Amino acid sequence: MKIRTCVSPDGHFVYGVHRPSFTVRNLRKNDHIFPLGVLEDGAEYVNRKNFPVEDITEPEADWIYEIPNPFPFRGTTYIARSWAEKKAKNPLSISLPAPPQVSFSDFFAKQLGNSDLLHDKLRKAFSDLPESLLIAIAETSTDPKDLVYIAELCCDFVYDKDGITPTGLHYQIDPGGRYRAVIKYHDLFEVLVNNIHLPDAYKKAMVLKPGVQGDSEIVGEWNGEEAGTHVFEYLRRNSYIPWGHYASNMAHDEIRYQIRDLTLDDITGLRHLYYQRNYVRMAEELNIGFSYTRNTIPADTLEKLRMAIYQKLKNRSTDRSIHLTSSLWGWNYGFDFAPSKYRLHASHQQVHQQFAMVPAAVESERSIQNHAESSKAFSTYCCGDLIHDFILDYNQNTGHSFFEDYCKAIRSNCRMDGREDLPSSLIVFEDEHVILFVPKAQTSQWELQLMTVSSVGNIMEADYRVRSSLDKAIWIAMQILTSMGARMITTIEYSKRFDVFDVDQRLLYSFLPKMPESPGAFSEAQLRWINGHYPEDFAIACRKNLPDK
Repeated sequence: MKIRTCVSPDGHFVYGVHRPSFTVRNLRKNDHIFPLGVLEDGAEYVNRKNFPVEDITEPEADWIYEIPNPFPFRGTTYIARSWAEKKAKNPLSISLPAPPQVSFSDFFAKQLGNSDLLHDKLRKAFSDLPESLLIAIAETSTDPKDLVYIAELCCDFVYDKDGITPTGLHYQIDPGGRYRAVIKYHDLFEVLVNNIHLPDAYKKAMVLKPGVQGDSEIVGEWNGEEAGTHVFEYLRRNSYIPWGHYASNMAHDEIRYQIRDLTLDDITGLRHLYYQRNYVRMAEELNIGFSYTRNTIPADTLEKLRMAIYQKLKNRSTDRSIHLTSSLWGWNYGFDFAPSKYRLHASHQQVHQQFAMVPAAVESERSIQNHAESSKAFSTYCCGDLIHDFILDYNQNTGHSFFEDYCKAIRSNCRMDGREDLPSSLIVFEDEHVILFVPKAQTSQWELQLMTVSSVGNIMEADYRVRSSLDKAIWIAMQILTSMGARMITTIEYSKRFDVFDVDQRLLYSFLPKMPESPGAFSEAQLRWINGHYPEDFAIACRKNLPDK
């Protein structure tokens, strides 16, 4: 088979195993021998091994597994056997430690001893620290006292009658005539408001109350009072995502900074606003009438609207005049910001998810003088299109449905190390509609994928049962990964175009945790993903961390 994928048409995974042995000709002329220090017995330790006399022969280097990604555009994963064997002995060791308790205030107070005017001295100490150290404390401190001191350096607060509780910020007019909060250190502010240990009153005053971060209109709301959940839908008018960029955002009165606080009802609300916005926009485009009120559309009414949309789309599947033909959905969870001012993940604060719709084509311009408009348009980009193009090639080369073969390979999986005394399943959770699993070739070292088990390729094709299963599995995946210690996770949706009906493309989600010591470098830039465990062992660890509900 010419296509580079680990999925075989016979429903199994295929991959390569490097068993390297080699000789290296020594081309070095000079030796640079230096003492490096002393050993425990006092003997001198010298770097002599770095300067061999002869050529070097390696008869049996570490085995390396090379696993092409199921989807060729995502590259190839490499697993070092020696690393993976260590994890196979104890799969539950695949985890990250919880952040330590940190308090600069307690440290400083300890240095001062029994000092008078401790509060004033602490305030002065914080005000004298360079911004890089303030950022480090704002990022890592678990002491609310630290964070309040820093907050008061960042902002001018309005306080309640008690003179202690913040209720708002001072504002001023910027050069563009817009009202802006008075923030003295913007980077420090951004780090601070992402720290869960900042007292809730400060969170609300600084970032959570509607309007405090700008004039973005709230155009939708999910208010599940009985379930204790409340979600706003914000419109981002002038976004890098054209044609309307939206965010479903936990509201100010339901604070959710951590996944362990996020309920399944919260996920239902966050996702309902995504479905609702897309269905309403598509209904308007297709001239499908529906009862409009300034209220959340009930789930049963929304399902009827979806069914009407699906039928009309299917009946005109060859009509290319539809403007918006795909959904776009993603979720950046977690935040980190280095004292060197390298942002390590997108802003998090309250849990929020982003979504939009993508047109079929865009008008083009030629890169010539005056940018004369071309008479042609070119197709827009959606990541789901990459899957669509690949599975067409796969079908032409094999005569098979890729996703049928992929599901068979997942269910018939054998361990990469060949052991039969350990679990081999890649499946973490499944029901009759979806499957949550560890991909054979993980791109993030902790990647999980979620996929529909039938030919449901987008949310227009997903009925309320499939959507409910997707929502639950998304919640489960995030609970698992954060229970194992993941603190920054990017999740994306690969969706089929709404006007494509003759291809078995499944709706797919990829959960991509960021690892503390693997920010990505030249290997990852080449789509060469390095891993230190077998996917089967990661699946064991994930199943052990399944939530109770």
